[in-house]
Formats: sequence, C-alpha cells, structure tokens
Amino acid sequence: MLYQELFPSLEAARWNMASDVPWDAFDAARLTDEQARTIKMNAITEWSALPATEMFLRDNRDDSDFSAFMSIWFFEEQKHALVLMEYLRRFRPELMPSEAELHAVRFDFDPAPPLDTLMLHFCGEIRLTQWYRRAADWHTEPVIRHIYGLLSRDEARHAGAYLRYMKRAVARFGDQARAAFARLGVLMASPGRAGKPLHPTNLHVSQAEFPRDTIQSRLPDPAWLERWLDEQIAFDADCEARVVGGILRNLSSLFGQKFESVAELKRYRKGLQPV
Repeated sequence: MLYQELFPSLEAARWNMASDVPWDAFDAARLTDEQARTIKMNAITEWSALPATEMFLRDNRDDSDFSAFMSIWFFEEQKHALVLMEYLRRFRPELMPSEAELHAVRFDFDPAPPLDTLMLHFCGEIRLTQWYRRAADWHTEPVIRHIYGLLSRDEARHAGAYLRYMKRAVARFGDQARAAFARLGVLMASPGRAGKPLHPTNLHVSQAEFPRDTIQSRLPDPAWLERWLDEQIAFDADCEARVVGGILRNLSSLFGQKFESVAELKRYRKGLQPV
C-alpha cells in the first residue's frame, strides 16, 4: 500500500505550528491592510479541503489505500487554514474568518471519475506551490513570508504523493488512466482557453448549486482570487510557465515520453486508443 510508504516521509517533513513558525519575529509595520485581507481569503480557501475530502472518500470507496492517504492530506491542508487563522488571531483579530464564512465553502460536489479528480488535484498542488512562492515574495512581513514558504513546500510534497497514486493508476488501468491524465493535463496547462488559471477552487463542481458552485464564488469576496493573482502577487507569464512546465515534466516521467509543450501532450492524447 502506498499509504504505508507515504506516511513516514510526510511525517518526517511535517512542521510544528508552535515551534517552527517564528511568531516572535512579527513586525507590525511591515503588514499592510491589503496583505492581511488576502490572508483571510486564503485561510477560507484552504478550509475547502473539508468538502474535497468528503468528495474523495465518497468517490473512492473501493480504494482504501487512497482513502487512508486522505487522512494525511486532510490533516495538513486543514493545518494550512489553521496557521493562517492563527496569524490573524494574533496580529489582525478583526479579520479572523467567522464560522459561517468557513462553513459557506462546505457543500456537496457532484460525483466525478476518480482518475479525473486525481489529476485535477495533482495539477492544483503544482499551481498552489507556485502561488504560495509568489505570495511569500510579495509579502513584506517576515512571519507570514515564512508561513507561505511552509505551505508551498507542503503543496509540493502533496503533488508528489498524488503522482505516486497516478503511477499506480497507470500500472492498473493502462490507457484508461493515461487518457484521463493527458486530457486533464491539457486542460489544466492551458489556462488561456478558459480566460483564467484553472484550479480546483474555481472549477464548477455542483450543478444544483450553480452559479454558487465553486469555492471561489462562496468567499466573502468572490473577485479576490483574480485580483490577488494579477495585481497583488503578480503571477505573470513566467510564473505560469513554471506551472505548465511542472505539469509537462511530471507527465513526461509518468508516460515515459518527453513533452516540451501542451501541443505535444495534446497530440499524445489523441494518439491513445479509445477507452
């Protein structure tokens, strides 16, 4: 079981909120109101690991190994929300998310093919790794810069764990898994097609809840994400290229074929036998 292999490596890398965050280094003069408000939005967004975990457990009832791994992923993602809220509690308590604001992002996602969902979240972890690196660079207050560094490294490790389950899926399901991963890889690495960078938090996931069927749409400020990316952390074309490059490199390793561009991945997908 992969869960037994992944647990010790992730446990060894786990950071402690009390001892590994330099709370005493806080510099109030280096935290702006604008920056503090973005921390609140990210805290609520991270809380959405709760409905995502409920989705994963529901749609993977026949996979106890992956479901057990969710215990690690869920714990670490909820700790991301918690450390951001702890930062606000200590230094900007008026911006602490309310329980109602947190609960607003918990709703039922429509069932989806498990292979598709696995790939979506793998790509999401790659994207979050880069988003949080930029957030650490944009912030000027040292404690939150350190926190975003911790979160970014966690997301990179999560992407690596998801990749292990993708490799297992290819071994088990062959072209069915390759087709799902390639198709979603093309989608997630081609944000220009949708007019925005795609991430699980801004994808439509519940037909019954439309148009409030994305995590982003249920935030106190639904327009926050685009503003954070475009105007605040300045996630530009070079940053996006690192996301696309990460997706292509990992799929190259997974499929044993080098992809230099999304167009090459698309040609590979079209060449797979229909499943």
